Amino acid sequence: MAVTDASPSPINWQKNLFVAWCGCFLTGVAFSLVMPFLPLYVEQLGVTDPQSLNLWSGVVFSITFLFSAVASPFWGGLADRKGRKIMLLRSALGMAIVMVLMGMATSIWQFLALRALLGLLGGFVPNANALIATQVPRKRSGWALGWLSTGAVSGALIGPLIGGLLADSFGLRPVFFITAAVLFLCFLMTLFAIRETFVPVQKKDMLHARDVFSSLKRPKLVLALFVTTLIIQVATGSIAPILTLYVRDLAGDIQNLAFVSGMIASVPGVAALLSAPRLGKLGDRIGPERILIAMLVVSVLLLIPMSLVQTPLQLGILRFLLGAADGALLPAVQTLLIYNVSNSVAGRIFSYNQSFRDIGNVTGPLMGAVVSAHWGFRAVFIVTAAIVLFNAVYSWRTLRRRVTRPDA
Repeated sequence: MAVTDASPSPINWQKNLFVAWCGCFLTGVAFSLVMPFLPLYVEQLGVTDPQSLNLWSGVVFSITFLFSAVASPFWGGLADRKGRKIMLLRSALGMAIVMVLMGMATSIWQFLALRALLGLLGGFVPNANALIATQVPRKRSGWALGWLSTGAVSGALIGPLIGGLLADSFGLRPVFFITAAVLFLCFLMTLFAIRETFVPVQKKDMLHARDVFSSLKRPKLVLALFVTTLIIQVATGSIAPILTLYVRDLAGDIQNLAFVSGMIASVPGVAALLSAPRLGKLGDRIGPERILIAMLVVSVLLLIPMSLVQTPLQLGILRFLLGAADGALLPAVQTLLIYNVSNSVAGRIFSYNQSFRDIGNVTGPLMGAVVSAHWGFRAVFIVTAAIVLFNAVYSWRTLRRRVTRPDA
């Protein structure tokens, strides 16, 4: 049964937007709390060989996004039939339960299976995007979706700082239980604060995936934006599984490794929070496509010197600058998507985009783990820079023609 509101009063989309942003932020924090010490937890579960540790860290990190990519279109279609709020509740509560079980894992295979289950039960962010996209006035949808997307991104980048501090203070396993509490808070906020008036769509009336794309004015552009999302996540994820080990290589076996790694992983989130609103307003004036391409080029210019740093401080400064540029990337893609789709198919379009994002989240860490295992940590940054440069050229060629925008 769809979650509906009995009151006939109009939906307060501004309130829903704020609560959805908080939910996306908390979900992003919860997912990334474990990132600074994920290789250390894998090591604690019995994987001690350095090369195996690199590969297992990449696999464990990636499998969540692999299963999320598979499940996301299913959840998107179900949301179009049953409602978006109930999908948000399912996702938050399901992930909270899985996090508790992760903290109780006793083998690497149990942990791997639970990371896969976490991916299957995900989907909070794309369903939040679909909920807001169908409620916000069309002329403000670009700003709303751009602002909403900063919630998950900022949470994912700030979470490692909190996770590293908690791991150093309480140990590794308690962080999973704290993460579960954060997700349960997200569940409660969604249950009591988000309102949705939803008219169920019969399964027989649902458009087939092929018809969804044929209903778009510029399907090739939308597909190109999916690919851009994938490449952005490849570039972001390639560094994630090796960052803690790279910091240890730079600083030595320091006592507060998890905290230092978490801080370096998190500084891009601080930069993104500062830069994203300003770059979003600039994108409204000059076009999000120009912001997207310009920030991709800036990212290339920052990734290359990361391969040459000699201290964690140098790495942290460059990652702060990278975060200022990267904070505009996914919001720009989200804005371009909402410019080019209708509300009737927004749910599935955002779920498809989430699948591409998850595929990038799978490919990136695996690529980073393989490259680091064969050519060392520094090579990861060079390969990532080359991929981002390709994305910049590809996006520029795709978006050269004027992008359709909603009326002001």
